[in-house]
Amino acid sequence: MAETRLQGIVRRIERLPEKWLSRIEELLSVLECGDSSPLSASKRSRSGDESPHSKDWPHAPVHRLSDHGTYVVTAGTFRKEHFFRGDDALDLLESTLLLRAKEFSWQLEAWAVFSNHYHFVAHALASASNLHDLLKQLHGETARELNRLQGITARRVWHNFWDTKLTFEKSHLARLSYVHSNAVKHGLVRIANHYRWCSAAWFERTATRAAVKTIYSFRTDKVRLNDDFEVV
Repeated sequence: MAETRLQGIVRRIERLPEKWLSRIEELLSVLECGDSSPLSASKRSRSGDESPHSKDWPHAPVHRLSDHGTYVVTAGTFRKEHFFRGDDALDLLESTLLLRAKEFSWQLEAWAVFSNHYHFVAHALASASNLHDLLKQLHGETARELNRLQGITARRVWHNFWDTKLTFEKSHLARLSYVHSNAVKHGLVRIANHYRWCSAAWFERTATRAAVKTIYSFRTDKVRLNDDFEVV
């Protein structure tokens, strides 16, 4: 009976549109770890505890300007070198961003990380630490861990960052759209939610259909961000 049920599930999955397969893979990864929450990370450390590099998904997106400040942030590596090339390095950067944003009480609404830069949009919660303190921690921690993993000593990893406070709703929503779909702009994927190291899939999964439609409707060709990076 169990085998028949399994075959039925497999046939249902086979009939799903291809765009849903990545979400099925996410859910399977969570279930394989024995975690009941679909928003929990799928990796575990060798000791059996949750890895510090596992994804710590933020709550559902809020999509509003914060009285305490809403910012779009871009940071680039030293000389635009592709230090975060490869799955493990990108996992490190994205997971550390998610963890530290939560720790410093910054609500992420969009993010995208690449081999030599990242973007995110976040707003400060009432208890938020200074944004520059968050970025200092993020850059210091990822640089040390990346160098350790690659067996390199005292290599400079990060070059600079740019942060802009968003004060107008349309500017805010346009930048959310820009960051969610940034992997498409860089030619890495044709559909934003197919890129593993960005917020598009999370956003589409947790936001309402109306919110997804509204934000993706904003044109991004005139959005001004420091985004003069070639990625791999």
